Amino acid sequence: MQGSWKHWLRRPALNTGLAIALGVCGFAGHARAAYPERAVTLQVGFAAGGPTDAMARMIATEIGAELKQSVVVENKPGAGSNIAASQVARAKPDGYTLLMVAVTSAINQTLYDKPGFNLATDFAPVGLVGKIPSVLVVNPKLPVHSVQELVAYAKAHPDTLTFGSSGNGTSIHIAGEMFKRAAGIDVTHVPYRGSAPAGVAVMAGQVSYMFDNVPTVWPFVQTDRMRALAVTTKERIASAPQLPTMAESGFPDFDVSSWYGLIAPAQTPPEVIRVLDQALQKVLARADFQERMKGLGVILQPGTPESFGTFMKSEVERWAPIVKASGASNE
Repeated sequence: MQGSWKHWLRRPALNTGLAIALGVCGFAGHARAAYPERAVTLQVGFAAGGPTDAMARMIATEIGAELKQSVVVENKPGAGSNIAASQVARAKPDGYTLLMVAVTSAINQTLYDKPGFNLATDFAPVGLVGKIPSVLVVNPKLPVHSVQELVAYAKAHPDTLTFGSSGNGTSIHIAGEMFKRAAGIDVTHVPYRGSAPAGVAVMAGQVSYMFDNVPTVWPFVQTDRMRALAVTTKERIASAPQLPTMAESGFPDFDVSSWYGLIAPAQTPPEVIRVLDQALQKVLARADFQERMKGLGVILQPGTPESFGTFMKSEVERWAPIVKASGASNE
């Protein structure tokens, strides 16, 4: 009887402990499942209308549908995207403030003495979205129809050609500097406040040529307001299979693409990163989304947060000597 009494005495305590344990597990499960409970902000370090902004808005719509919450794009232009990156690096690490990071942030680690953030330590990678090849385009009145002809013309007319860019230190600018050095030509760089005004300058003949992303310039190429000479990736692209690569045009080491991805502040909970990554991977795996991106010249790059972190680190290391050799600086 005594053993029975002890058994029943312990039983409420055991039941209470079990209830508490189940309650804690249930609360934790609810907390994980609750994210996101409100709108998520996706910051962009450039003005509306540019390629990074366009990519951010497409991704925000698609991921928002997967998360069943609004993903609001917020443009914070300035300092070559450093303002937005610095703000996101200091934001609360709860998954409600993200950054559409681009190749520019990797370049800025070298271009700026104090960029205001460290791409390797101040962020938690979510995932790489994709890469967008650039195209070398010229004013259609320029009497050249290939990269070789452009180089020959530049050498025959020294100090007469100019190339435009979306600003000092941008990937478009660095691509132009790489080409100038590799070709051994004297061409003056003319920076603009964005790729759109630079493209207008090419069409108006105010500058001779420029490198820019395929989606940005292709409508003008198709309407003969620009002439495309080569794509900057090592392989031809599906949206313009007739266009040769820079490698095929005599520059085997020329491989430049703009890339875009999602990152969050460092210390963002792993379960939040996992939710965001799963949503992103579902979007990238959809056939309809793949077809849309293919038509825009975007090469999707599904992967993991870990692989994206490794990729960003390699990009910082890759661009550092190129930026130094170009002489570009924003200090």
